[in-house]
Amino acid sequence: MSVHLVPDGLAGERVDSAVARMTGLSRSRVDELIAQGLVQLDGRAVRKSVRVAGGELLEVTLPAQPSGVPVVPQMVAGLRIMHDDADIVVVDKPAGVAAHPSLGWTGPSVTEHLAAAGFRISTSGAPERQGVVQRLDVGTSGLMVVAKSERAYTLLKRAFRDRTVDKVYHALVQGFPDPHTGTIDAPIGRHPGHDWKMAIVDGGRHSVTHYDTLEAFRGATLLEVHLETGRTHQIRVHMAAIGHPCVGDPLYGGDPVLTARLGLERQWLHAVELGFDHPGSGEPVRFTSPYPDDLAHALGVVARD
Repeated sequence: MSVHLVPDGLAGERVDSAVARMTGLSRSRVDELIAQGLVQLDGRAVRKSVRVAGGELLEVTLPAQPSGVPVVPQMVAGLRIMHDDADIVVVDKPAGVAAHPSLGWTGPSVTEHLAAAGFRISTSGAPERQGVVQRLDVGTSGLMVVAKSERAYTLLKRAFRDRTVDKVYHALVQGFPDPHTGTIDAPIGRHPGHDWKMAIVDGGRHSVTHYDTLEAFRGATLLEVHLETGRTHQIRVHMAAIGHPCVGDPLYGGDPVLTARLGLERQWLHAVELGFDHPGSGEPVRFTSPYPDDLAHALGVVARD
């Protein structure tokens, strides 16, 4: 039996897909193992439709891919460098890409792309996430900043901790939030009944989300969202908690019929703006990112309805 810690980068993935990624087994073989009860999350057998949250203990009866196989950094198609100087590099991350490698993650990552492209980034932080001062979910696209100098890493980590970084997202949610502008202040932690999800729970971490309606469509609303805190799945959890999950997000109540009609394969959520004081000059800087093609297409469909 092999034992793995499910990486945060796989949060939201179906367990059959996650096991295939982490072990190198074919999906059909993984399905067989799950059907036989030979795949367990935190000691419990699971159905293949269950979704992982990251951080669970995964037990599989077959060994994982052989250890010691070198990881060769790969360039990521669609990842754009928005800004580069001696202290920072700002990237526009496509969906399907992790911020950094983690245990069992075999997909592409931002830090591996930067390494393959010849960027030298800060050595501060845990070995697998050196230079990374913020993360986006694998299924969320948009802007990220990575520290190149040690001073930049320290100052940016402090800025995120002190909530002086302006993180702006656009989210297409189901229905029509009432009020149109509001603040969701509710603690987030592991879901008490489903370890693969996050939820609003007593004793969870302080979490604050501000939202404002940009445009209402038939059955969906485009929101601008500002994060005061940065918890795992924060926007997705908070919007679902008020009855308006992100379109395309089955983990938190997204309508699969609407998701299919819009041709989405992930949540409609994009980190559209990022503003902070530059760690080198001290001057305020701000970056913006346009919607990627899949989100632009989906938005066009709901706008025409």
